[in-house]
Amino acid sequence: QLQASGGGLVQAGGPLRLSCARSGSLLKIDTVDWYRQAPGKQREVVASITSGGSTSYAESIKDRFTISRDNDWTVTYLQMTSLKSDDSAVYYCRIQGAYDPWTPTDAWGKGTLVTVSS
Repeated sequence: QLQASGGGLVQAGGPLRLSCARSGSLLKIDTVDWYRQAPGKQREVVASITSGGSTSYAESIKDRFTISRDNDWTVTYLQMTSLKSDDSAVYYCRIQGAYDPWTPTDAWGKGTLVTVSS
């Protein structure tokens, strides 16, 4: 299971850190992604981190957001800085991996709402 948290109301230009906590055991984790969905818009991926530690970011948040994880992949973070009103959205985390060699998993956490006031 995944649980995203850390959302809230923040002023434009401010920072916010989101957390995605994982429970249960997995044999392996391939990637953890952060997505967001603003009202009336499609869900979009904003940041990803792989098992090897490689990261990738959407152009719209590059150099402002940082994805990271703890050593055992229990918690994945999205550090957001210089927030803009366009960053207002519900943020979701997603994990892709496997329970065992025969059972892959692709799980989504419930979202956490970020509202940036201008």
